[in-house]
Amino acid sequence: METDEKYAPGKIVHAPGRALAVRSAALVARGLRDLARDSNWLIRKLFTGQTAHAAISSTAQVAAISSVAQFGMPRLSVYDLENSAPASGLVVPNEPPICPPNLPVALAWSPKGKNLIAAWGGWQPKLHSFDLQARALAGTFGNFAHVPRQLAWSDDGRYFAAASGGKKASLRVWEAAGGSASSAGSAAAELGVPSCIERQTYEAEFGDDGAFSGYGSTAFSPDGKLLASVVQIQGEWADDSILIVDVPGLREQTAAPAQGHITSLAWTPDGQAIIYCAAGQAYRLAVNTRESEPLPAAAEVCACHPHLPVCLCYSSWLKNSAKGQLFLMDLNRMSVYDEHPAEGILHVRWSADGSKAYAVSQDGLAYIYEPPLI
Repeated sequence: METDEKYAPGKIVHAPGRALAVRSAALVARGLRDLARDSNWLIRKLFTGQTAHAAISSTAQVAAISSVAQFGMPRLSVYDLENSAPASGLVVPNEPPICPPNLPVALAWSPKGKNLIAAWGGWQPKLHSFDLQARALAGTFGNFAHVPRQLAWSDDGRYFAAASGGKKASLRVWEAAGGSASSAGSAAAELGVPSCIERQTYEAEFGDDGAFSGYGSTAFSPDGKLLASVVQIQGEWADDSILIVDVPGLREQTAAPAQGHITSLAWTPDGQAIIYCAAGQAYRLAVNTRESEPLPAAAEVCACHPHLPVCLCYSSWLKNSAKGQLFLMDLNRMSVYDEHPAEGILHVRWSADGSKAYAVSQDGLAYIYEPPLI
């Protein structure tokens, strides 16, 4: 027996596909917005005042911390890059009302943007885990002599890392059960002075030029099996290195020297190379050969696309100009494209699906890179 209803040719039939209508409306709205602008960059004011530290999630949220609590607001606030919703405050019990400026800060979002790990010099020297759905502090873990310099999550949310400096510098990894580090206990592994450091380097007095000063910018490989971290060397003219260790054991795999101090690093989506910025220049490090090549751009901050050979970069100065710029770099063609003026950029990141890229500045400007629909 036939169950499908027959319709006469040319007859208009009602289709109750609400999901299709919603998607179509979004595409139409996006198309109208594209027609009204002549740039792939959207700019909006995210917050007033200034901050020295901010972190962007893959879901377009921005966490920023202030040394001064204004109008009763918590020091740590979360803003939405895409919407004009009011900022949300994340409260830590017994926050001091007044603190010295420029206290160290480290922030890291979980891959899906549901959790935020934060450390600040005005709190207890621990990692604070926030549940963004509950907008509350979920717990603390880890003890540090100094606030970590860098925090990082693996793309699958399974592991979390903290890189710290000072006399007790260390690189630590925790296993984040269920994609949340709120219940994390002791670190799964910890690495102190790496074996790639020459003896006279780590035996030097702390603060002396040429001494090992700790770990810096840190990132997991796309498959989560390796962790890259900057080995920082004290001194204005000293050269840092990139250390690559396995996860979760932190057994050392390789180390590659750089020219100058490294300010940012990111893995390419295939896991075969690391893009890093050293002394204001962008480089590509081949993981297997440990060979570096300069890229055709000056840059201090970088973030690789999750699927394509494209890197979002920021440079604080242009040739023959005191201005900075955001731009994209094609890693296959070795070319720079889609540039936009920008100043004081603190962090850059791609959305989870790679359809957009985000950047935020110290004075609260948000930059959204949104290429035309294909």
